[in-house]
Amino acid sequence: MTVLDLHQDVSLLTAALLDINSVSGAEKDIADAVEDALRALDAFEITRDGDSIVARTTEGHPERVILAGHLDTVPLPTTAGSLGTVPSSWTGEPGASTLFGRGAVDMKSGVAVQLALAAAIGRGDLTPGRDVTFVFYDHEEVEASKSGLGRLVRNHPQLLEGDFAILLEPTNGVVEGGCNGTSRFEVTTRGVAAHSARAWMGENAIHAVAPVLTRLAAYQPRTIAVDGLDYRESLNAVLIHGGTAGNVIPDRCVVEINYRFAPDKTPEDAELHVKQLMEGFDVVRTDAASGARPGLNHPAAASFVTAVGGEPKPKYGWTDVARFSELGVPAVNFGPGDALLAHKDDEHVDAEAVRACLAALTRWLSPQI
Repeated sequence: MTVLDLHQDVSLLTAALLDINSVSGAEKDIADAVEDALRALDAFEITRDGDSIVARTTEGHPERVILAGHLDTVPLPTTAGSLGTVPSSWTGEPGASTLFGRGAVDMKSGVAVQLALAAAIGRGDLTPGRDVTFVFYDHEEVEASKSGLGRLVRNHPQLLEGDFAILLEPTNGVVEGGCNGTSRFEVTTRGVAAHSARAWMGENAIHAVAPVLTRLAAYQPRTIAVDGLDYRESLNAVLIHGGTAGNVIPDRCVVEINYRFAPDKTPEDAELHVKQLMEGFDVVRTDAASGARPGLNHPAAASFVTAVGGEPKPKYGWTDVARFSELGVPAVNFGPGDALLAHKDDEHVDAEAVRACLAALTRWLSPQI
């Protein structure tokens, strides 16, 4: 089993985490390593639920903050020679160059920062003026029903109580407030099956989706201001299914649509919007997750922005800040690495970016801030 050295440079710790293959559904090895490393610090109250771990200080401070990150990654690249895979690799000297590997930005560099902060607290180098909860969870990169954080909400909601939360998703070291919501829909057309040699005896369900695609292609996504941040929406066809054989007129076709909506809307608002756009068609919502407002007006969030600097931005993709928001905990995204590199075959992060993120969070957690 991998033994993690939490006292090494945080970029090297990132590499050690990357070397543990933890594609969604196979997080046990990394969860074991993280749990063992945290228990060795003897500074936290630790709870494990499946492959999720919660480590909490219990100093009795009037304020508690949460630092959260997921342990899983998307599947490894299938293209031969891809650098963003497992094990990790460096472009130059380890710890002084760019680190490649699956999860480099999404989000094992953020998890490494969490662990480095926990180690600093454990050895007494960092004595926060707030109680701190570290959350490491499984199954973020798959359907919401499997989410380890969602399971913690159901099984141990008291462990997720706090005044402010930071999700260490990649943001290039800039605070990203809130997040867009996301919903998925199926638009189904039906026809009449027939032999393609006698096509006039049937009705082609694939041809019938043409107006659906035309409406989507013509749709102009909106940018909506929410609490001072501008959230850009998007509405797109993402999958299409239809047909049974090369000589059969299809009698059914399904277009799957993904709508990323600003956090001024509920999933019900989003559903109404899509159904209005697709009036005349059979539309069924198959999945939805609420967005999260920025929450930057909370005192803890304001002090965090002051400590790390920069101009806050909106988060366009859905993240688990929405889960914290639903719990009444204001939350932001802040982590090392460029989110545009997430899930790419050359996923990578600069060592200095990971160290800078750690330094920023250390400044904020220090009692003088």
